[in-house]
Amino acid sequence: MSTATSPGGRALPGDPPGGRRAVAVWSVGVSVYFVAVIFRTSLGVAGLDAADRFHVNASALSTFSILQLLVYAGMQIPVGLLVDRLGTKKVLGLGVVLFTVGQLGFAFSPSYGMALASRALLGCGDALTFISVLRLGTRWFPARRGPMVAQLAGLVGMAGNLVSTLVLARLLHGIGWTAAFAGSALAGVVVFVLLLLFLKDHPEGHEPEPLPHQGAAYVRRQIATSWREPGTRLGLWVHFTTQFPAMVFLLLWGMPFLVEAQGLSRATAGTLLTLVVLSNMAVGLVYGQIIARHHAARLPLALGTVGATALLWAATLAYPAEHAPMWLLVVLCTVLGACGPASMIGFDFARPANPPERQGTASGITNMGGFVASMTTLLAVGVLLDATGDDYAVAFSSVFVLQALGVTQILRLRKRAALRERERLVASRVETVHVPV
Repeated sequence: MSTATSPGGRALPGDPPGGRRAVAVWSVGVSVYFVAVIFRTSLGVAGLDAADRFHVNASALSTFSILQLLVYAGMQIPVGLLVDRLGTKKVLGLGVVLFTVGQLGFAFSPSYGMALASRALLGCGDALTFISVLRLGTRWFPARRGPMVAQLAGLVGMAGNLVSTLVLARLLHGIGWTAAFAGSALAGVVVFVLLLLFLKDHPEGHEPEPLPHQGAAYVRRQIATSWREPGTRLGLWVHFTTQFPAMVFLLLWGMPFLVEAQGLSRATAGTLLTLVVLSNMAVGLVYGQIIARHHAARLPLALGTVGATALLWAATLAYPAEHAPMWLLVVLCTVLGACGPASMIGFDFARPANPPERQGTASGITNMGGFVASMTTLLAVGVLLDATGDDYAVAFSSVFVLQALGVTQILRLRKRAALRERERLVASRVETVHVPV
């Protein structure tokens, strides 16, 4: 039986029941994502140490995160197809193996080249997690719970970021590079065991309809039909425009910016990075509740977050003194915390635009957006820092270019996506009326 999804998030015949067992199974899946985010963001607290360890400049340092995100973004559509085809458990299991081996490899890398290869492997495993967790949520919870479940998944991911910021950073400076990264890899082993023992793709009686394998034709059709939906494309551009400012800040350049450009100690900079994560977790709960109750709030929330982020970055970079005041940095980091929850809104445009058998593919397309933007900005900041002698104001101005591009595309697609969504809502109501009792 397939899961029916209405554009407004209302329950339709065929919805999974949810309940305690759904929470338990979903918790196992989201714990895998939690560990993946710890590994993904571990370089954010080790950027300066990595530069010293491998004797590299800003551009070479940014290559670590760029390669990791390049692999991640490039894998999103294949991952969506794999999840639609193989189910969550197999894809998540493969992801755990890959990102755990990547983290171990990074711990013992004696050279820059081997460290790059390890981060690429980690990025490949990480790429398999989030789309799988989103699919797990749609298979175990009613459609009306979709926005909140997606926001909770993002919140758990930010908790992983918090662990890397607070725990891994202390381990790194306490027990050293190799012990810290190798020890953290044990978390991958733990979640792999939990996954094997307890995770199931769907509740009994809610098996998806089998999809006949049709080779390349099947792949092309899945991608093409998902892309033709304006809601999928709008979701991609919402994700593109909202996610990357915080991702770039947390993944690599936040610590160097706060320490080298703003003159803060590492401890104070770490506290501000923690504030971004805490703000993300708090805003995620608020956004999830608002969207679940007021579906029309999706676009205003997304655009409002973009506008606030641009305003605070402009104020910080253009502040007429050598260093921005602490109150402004605190406000900036608080607002950056809204970027992650706002990016999740992209999935709330793609989800109602596609039937259950295309959810993985559509989510993969959407999820590419923010990571392509993050990868582009990471590279731009590194290159501009080297070209300008570490002028962070010039380097971080690249943020505004990508935000302008994304907002233009959002405004271009919003009416078509809204019209198509209304059409699907009417069609779903007609189907509900004709469901036999």
